[in-house]
Amino acid sequence: MKASEAATSAGPATAGPVPVGDRRSRRRAETREEILDIALDLMAEEGVAGLSLAAVARRLGIRPPSLYKYFPSRHAVYDALFQRGQEQYRDTVTKAAARAPEPGLAAIGTAFDAGARWIMGNQTLAQLLFWRTVPKYAPTPQAYAPALQIRDLMHGLVLAAVERGELHPDAAGPAGLDLLASLITGPVSQQLANEPDVPFEEGRYMPLVARLPDLFAAAYPPTDAAAR
Repeated sequence: MKASEAATSAGPATAGPVPVGDRRSRRRAETREEILDIALDLMAEEGVAGLSLAAVARRLGIRPPSLYKYFPSRHAVYDALFQRGQEQYRDTVTKAAARAPEPGLAAIGTAFDAGARWIMGNQTLAQLLFWRTVPKYAPTPQAYAPALQIRDLMHGLVLAAVERGELHPDAAGPAGLDLLASLITGPVSQQLANEPDVPFEEGRYMPLVARLPDLFAAAYPPTDAAAR
């Protein structure tokens, strides 16, 4: 009997015990995520800048000093939440752009729509990500890395629109990308400031999101050569 046949006849191998170190790492990771969830709930209740680590510890059922084993400071909690939010936002707009019926402006519009919907559904995180509501907090390079990936994604979508003759090549420059980011910020900021509890489809400013690609194209109309 071959060794492989012997293994098959003996039945499936059973997993051995999880090493103690792995169990501890898993529990630590789970506790960190629980702390972040509690922090997010408190930020929604008390305001993004009003986060108290003592309140987080009480809700978790531990003494405040024990919390510092997981996060050394309040800004460290903000940083972990910033990275979590940016990764979620990045994944949302990336998947939306990939589902667009066409590349270029159509994909930009699909990404904008998905991003705006994510922001409306995650308003507390969005305040931390896009409006810098916590005094003296700035994200670390690691936490900010997904935001740069989002910019790279949008750059690629703009380049595709340029190649399709939908935009002037200048649209793919730094000023063009800054304008593109500013366009989506406007309607979303207005919606959150005036009607934060209104559903996306009923919002006063949300219909403007669908018009943003055309506004961008009006700012960077294609040249005759690019349009051919």
